[in-house]
Amino acid sequence: MEKRVRFASAWLPWLLVAPQLAIVTVFFFWPAGQALVQSVMEQDAFGGHVEFVGWTNFERLFNDATYLQSFRVTAVFSLLVAVIGLAVSLLLAVMADRVVRGARWYKTLLIWPYAVAPAVAGVLWMFMFASPMGVVAWALQHVGVDWNHRLNSQHALTLVVLAAVWKQISYNFLFFLAGLQSIPRSLIEAATIDGATPWRRFWTIVFPLLSPTTFFLLVINVVYAFFDTFAIIDATTQGGPGKDTAILVYKVYYDGFKALDMGGSAAQSVILMAIVIALTVVQFRYIERKVQY
Repeated sequence: MEKRVRFASAWLPWLLVAPQLAIVTVFFFWPAGQALVQSVMEQDAFGGHVEFVGWTNFERLFNDATYLQSFRVTAVFSLLVAVIGLAVSLLLAVMADRVVRGARWYKTLLIWPYAVAPAVAGVLWMFMFASPMGVVAWALQHVGVDWNHRLNSQHALTLVVLAAVWKQISYNFLFFLAGLQSIPRSLIEAATIDGATPWRRFWTIVFPLLSPTTFFLLVINVVYAFFDTFAIIDATTQGGPGKDTAILVYKVYYDGFKALDMGGSAAQSVILMAIVIALTVVQFRYIERKVQY
C-alpha cells in the first residue's frame, strides 16, 4: 500500500517550496519572459527608443548566412563534446574502478579539473597550443604539423572541443564511477564463471546497467555544450577565425554586447532556448525508452 504524506495545512507544502519557486522565477522565468518581449522589439543600445517590430528580428536572423553557419558549428561542436567527453570519461572510470593500489590518488587527480573555471581552462589550453611557444604546438611542429588555431578553422574547432571535453571529464567521471561501483559484483562474477570475456561482460552487463547514468550525463553534456562553453570559446578563439567557432550562445553575446543589436540578440536567445528544450524533450521522449532502470 502506497504511503502518502499528509500536511495539516494546505498552505504548508507551498510554503516549503516557496524559496525554490522564487529562485526559479527570478533567475529563469523572469529573464526568459524579458527575452521574449525584447525579441519582438527594436531598440537602441541604451534603450532610449523602443519600437514593436513583430517577427522582423527572426526573419532577419534566418536571412543571415553567419547565423545559419552558427547552427552547423553548434551541432558539430556539441556532438563532439558530448560523444568524446562521455567516451573518455567512461574509459577513465572503468580503469579507475579496477585500480587497487593508489586508487584514491588516481580518483582525486581525475576530479581536479572540475574545480577549474571554464575561462581558466580555455586560457590554459590556448597557451599550450599557442604557436610557436606552446608545449603542444612545439611538439606538433616537430612531427610536421604546422598548428595555428588563429588562422586554421579546423585547428580552432579542435582546440575548443579539447578544452571543453577536458573541463567536463571530471563531472562525467564522478557519475560513471559511482554507477560502476553500484553494480553488484555477483553479476560480474557469475558472467566470469560462465566464461564471458571482459569485453562481453562490459557490453552485456555493465553498460546496460549504466544506461540511467549515461542518459543523465547525455542530457547534461548537451546542455553544457550549448551554454557553459561560452567562457572557453571567449578565452581561446573569440569565435574565430572569422565566425568558424562562434556557437549560438557566443553569437548571442557578440550581437548583443559588441554589435549592440539588442532585438536580434534577444531573438537568438529565444531560438536557443527553444532548441535546448526541444532536444531535452526528444531525449526524454525517445532515448529514455532504451534506458533500463
